[in-house]
Amino acid sequence: MQTSALPDLAHTDAQPVHWLATATAMAAVVAAAGLLQPDAATATASASEHRVTTQHGSAPAAAAPDPAGVAFPLDCGAAGHTVADRASGDLDGDGGPETVAVVRCAAGSGTPPSGIYVVTRASGAAPRVVATLVDPARKLNVTDLAVRHGRVSATLLGYSSADVPRCCPDELESATWQWKGNAFIKSAGPAGGTARDA
Repeated sequence: MQTSALPDLAHTDAQPVHWLATATAMAAVVAAAGLLQPDAATATASASEHRVTTQHGSAPAAAAPDPAGVAFPLDCGAAGHTVADRASGDLDGDGGPETVAVVRCAAGSGTPPSGIYVVTRASGAAPRVVATLVDPARKLNVTDLAVRHGRVSATLLGYSSADVPRCCPDELESATWQWKGNAFIKSAGPAGGTARDA
């Protein structure tokens, strides 16, 4: 066995008095650290809580994009378009709200067909259409638009034939859209409903 070249340490032969002195000194250091620590610990904890709050979306949410001034894929000629209804909510789970807008051509009378569009806004960019849920070419009217729990819902009123007067839609469909993967997936209510049953 090889012996150490280091000298013997003094505390190896310590008496109980030495241990008591060491314990008292350690207690004083811990007590002093405790008196000085709370403010710094509170500040660090608050900053940490703020970072967690921001990451989990509890901080004030960004405003939903305003559909006014958005270029909708709707050909209205000189009449222009009007936003008939809107609803907002986080549809894709990214923490930022999107706006769902019911848009139709402006008309002096009657109810022209509507489209349903999803409008989003990237940071610092202008709002833009990212999805068409209902194309106005389907000649539907839209009522009861809502956004709840990441789902878009609406009632679609349509016509069973060209002979049905445009004032009086005779078909009704309850539709829901939800973002899944990279597209909005539509699910419809019971088929064959009529607007007169509603």
